[in-house]
Amino acid sequence: MVRYGVSADEAHRFGLPCGGTMELLLEPNPDGLSLADLVTGLEAGQLIRRRIDLRDGKVTLETTGEPEELARSADSLTNTFGPEYRMLLIGAGLLTEYLASMAIANGFTVTVCDPRAEHRATWSMPAVAVLAGMPDDVVAQFRLDRRCCVVALTHDPKLDDLALLEALHSDAFYVGGIGSRRNCAARRQRMIEYFDETEESLANLRGPIGLYIGSKTPSEIATSVMAEILAVKNGVIVPLEMQVAKAKDYQANVEREGALTPL
Repeated sequence: MVRYGVSADEAHRFGLPCGGTMELLLEPNPDGLSLADLVTGLEAGQLIRRRIDLRDGKVTLETTGEPEELARSADSLTNTFGPEYRMLLIGAGLLTEYLASMAIANGFTVTVCDPRAEHRATWSMPAVAVLAGMPDDVVAQFRLDRRCCVVALTHDPKLDDLALLEALHSDAFYVGGIGSRRNCAARRQRMIEYFDETEESLANLRGPIGLYIGSKTPSEIATSVMAEILAVKNGVIVPLEMQVAKAKDYQANVEREGALTPL
């Protein structure tokens, strides 16, 4: 174990905040096979607990069900590694570009799927992979895990509906589609009528997506959607008053009664 920041000169040298220290565990000769096993597990979407015995450097790996904070005891250091957060966006439009840029800034790896060549041709973000397959096929091949989210943004039922249906039967932590209250209700009805879904099986389908902030422009809508995704990711319970459908219904009802003057 090597420690930096004990003195003021070290803290300044390494850019540490006032009173901050940094400890590093050095593994001069790590086991290559163990590292390969770790990478294989992460690529398969697993959470892996890696324990290092501080007395002899021996490493043990085991899968786990929940993320855990870094833990250190007198004789071991335990860290849990998980797959990266991934976002799959259906539709390569302006709203998608805004949402993709926000997702990247928040640590997501972003992939866009759009089978429409004319929409792919206008895409201008080289950091984002763009796939041309049909969305439901791409979702099936994406190996969604609980660190994935899927957002449908085309407004085209042929593309959005099947992708959402495929994603709903995965471990993705967030599945939602763009649309007004009326369009989202119609989407649910189509899924129930033509795909044998039920209200219970559609319980995790989000739409209208986003938090209610009165958003109108693509950038504002993207901010609203990204905020909801982060809230779900971080386990925050969003009040009903902040959910788009509930908030709009409430506001419309109050306005009808003359008790609320729109800003």
